[in-house]
Amino acid sequence: MTEKTIPALMARSVDPVADFYTALGFEITFRQSAPYQFLTVQRGGIELNFYGDKDFDPVSSSHGCLVNTDDVDYLYAVFTQGLKETFGSVPTQGVPRVGALKDMSYGVRQFLMTDPGGNTIQIAQPISEDQRHRSLPQETFDRAIHMGSLFADSKQDLGLAVKVLDRALHRSDEEPTAVQLVKLLVLRADVAVRQGELDVARELLGRVGQAGIGGPELADDLRRAAELEAGL
Repeated sequence: MTEKTIPALMARSVDPVADFYTALGFEITFRQSAPYQFLTVQRGGIELNFYGDKDFDPVSSSHGCLVNTDDVDYLYAVFTQGLKETFGSVPTQGVPRVGALKDMSYGVRQFLMTDPGGNTIQIAQPISEDQRHRSLPQETFDRAIHMGSLFADSKQDLGLAVKVLDRALHRSDEEPTAVQLVKLLVLRADVAVRQGELDVARELLGRVGQAGIGGPELADDLRRAAELEAGL
């Protein structure tokens, strides 16, 4: 027997969804407008179905699916380049939105992509055989980065992420290392952009630039900072 799962997702209209996925390099394999809106897109082993409903609210949608890949960096590069070429920039706030590419505490490297229908597609590559959350770091700022990332990008509770990150950034009894500071600033700026607090994001990203450091351990963070700045 051969089985195949195709996620059935929703959208207010399939038209912007079709444009979005075409920009990512997907092929439209089926499309209809009557008796109801329906769209199928495919790219390699990724196939998605979409139903159109004019009463559907993409902003409050909790629909989505997981895409496992063996090269998440390649897909991120191809998808973001396609969005830049088609729409001028990588969307970093609202709907649609592409989240940061990063290593997560549960053994995957991933990015979250929310399409115009409000569907969140988790595109992930396992980087560990252990898919459980690693233990909470004991060091103050590593713990804040860990929890801030979980709240912002896994639980998607931006309010809790703000509390954790602001508490760390405003401590007077301890100071983060330069690397920790950049990670905290970029993550907090990403949350600020998502909340529509663009002036706050600009100030935080300005501090990232003033730090003047780089290196492999900050490659993901500095790429995200550049994407956020391009969208402001």
